[in-house]
Amino acid sequence: MNIQEKKAKNQLASLLVRYGVRHAVLSPGSRNAPLLVALENSSELTTHIVIDERSAAFIALGMAQAAGEPVALVCTSGTAPLNYAPAVAEAFYRHIPLVVITADRPSEWIDQDDSQTIVQPGIYANFIKGTFDLPVDSLEADRQWYVNRTLNDALALATASAPGPVHINIRIAEPLFPPDDVPVTASPRVIGCMANNDRLSEANIDALCHQFSHFSSVLILAGFMHHEPALIESLNRLATLPQVVVMHEAQSNLHGGRGFIANIDATLRCLSADAPLPQLVITLGGSLTSRMIKTRLRSIDDLQHWSIGHSSRAIDCFRRLTLRIAGSAASTLDAIARRMQPVGDGAFKSAWLAASAEAKRFAAGYAAASPWSNFKAIQSLIAHIAPDTNLQLSNGTAVRYAQLFDYHHLAHIHCNRGVSGIDGCTSTAIGFAALSPRPTVLISGDMSFQYDMGALATTFIPPTFKMAVLNNSGGGIFRFIPATRNLPQLERCFAGPVNLPLQQLCHAFRLNYFRADCPEALTAVLPQWLAANDAPAVLEIITDPQVSADTLRNFFNPK
Repeated sequence: MNIQEKKAKNQLASLLVRYGVRHAVLSPGSRNAPLLVALENSSELTTHIVIDERSAAFIALGMAQAAGEPVALVCTSGTAPLNYAPAVAEAFYRHIPLVVITADRPSEWIDQDDSQTIVQPGIYANFIKGTFDLPVDSLEADRQWYVNRTLNDALALATASAPGPVHINIRIAEPLFPPDDVPVTASPRVIGCMANNDRLSEANIDALCHQFSHFSSVLILAGFMHHEPALIESLNRLATLPQVVVMHEAQSNLHGGRGFIANIDATLRCLSADAPLPQLVITLGGSLTSRMIKTRLRSIDDLQHWSIGHSSRAIDCFRRLTLRIAGSAASTLDAIARRMQPVGDGAFKSAWLAASAEAKRFAAGYAAASPWSNFKAIQSLIAHIAPDTNLQLSNGTAVRYAQLFDYHHLAHIHCNRGVSGIDGCTSTAIGFAALSPRPTVLISGDMSFQYDMGALATTFIPPTFKMAVLNNSGGGIFRFIPATRNLPQLERCFAGPVNLPLQQLCHAFRLNYFRADCPEALTAVLPQWLAANDAPAVLEIITDPQVSADTLRNFFNPK
């Protein structure tokens, strides 16, 4: 972390204390990591860790009532700030000074299909004294002055003669703990727009095919979407071309043939350094889970990007967008597929498909040889789920693990990746299971489950609903990602604590409970868990947190 970054974050902690804040209620997250570290390191602030932002806000409300002084709240971006809303409204009408501090992405990344991004300024518009939106830290003296002035204005307003809540939204860029460097401004470019209204004009089709014919390496990349047979048919036709590779995530619900790559991160791990890179990327569906593919594509200077889909905004996730096609992906790609001819020698396609095949072999062998961990458990779990079963995934590591393995025997795969919050994953899966004729399996992390454990009280959970909870003592994702895994505050502020009396909860809600804490136990219990049909069934998978984090990290960074 450079000196300027330290100054900006510590300025917040110092000013909170100067305005009478002695207690701060913190909720774990990655985007708010610099804020958590700054407040945790303040000797004059007492910090309290509460995972669930809904509870955190009301706990802060109670503290402010008892102490008669302002209390700070800090959360990450996305749905987390929304969960503060009931307590913020209560504070507003009772004139209780809560200082609501929310981490946010830089403004240019909002509505760009990047994880946990929503429009945060103004979310408490009708029950807040004031909202203050702070830009990304800069080395410019004027910017630092503006931040200081704005923080003072916000805290003064909260503690004025008629106290009440204020919202300070702080935009934090990556890397979260940056080295000393100066950002480089990209060259301007023009982003074209083509509206197809589900059917392109003949002139537009001719123009697209003319451009398409100049590329010998085309990557079609699909994020989350519903199952769409017409789109799959179009993609299968395009995937027969030697210049086209279709890469998709689990939640895209695409089931294609040769030319399709599902194991994105594992493929990139095995892709040789001299493999041809795509010249054109075409994106479909919603936001991508894979940070690796986003990072790789953002590094290609001469990449062209077409975005296809109904959207009122330019989705420029790779910073290379050249054309927006606002309409149906199925009809657009079908029109291209029916006219396009083979281009190039197929070297791009061969290299990427070979990497995908190698990745499948490597992942299977790695899982077999790895110690007992989430990696080993999830590989076995997915392999044993019956064909045509629905799979629901919680956010965090669960969705990332699932994409490393073969899931093509499953029916529909979903995860709440619109905003990528951990809240409501269990409730969403229960709602899906309640209306689906197929069995539904939810793979959830322990933090996601704890956040939504009240969902188990639902009276209409079908007996075809199965849930596996990865109990690795808190947020495994924070032990894996570089931004937080080496912080001294890791276990206290990010990964935990987790209070998970899962067996007792299952007994209270009359759910079948199963447990596995080693490979042999998992092998023995999986058939029983999947076969249980008198009530919903929960499987608790207990793994060592550090072993699981190391196993996943070593998969991508072998010694």
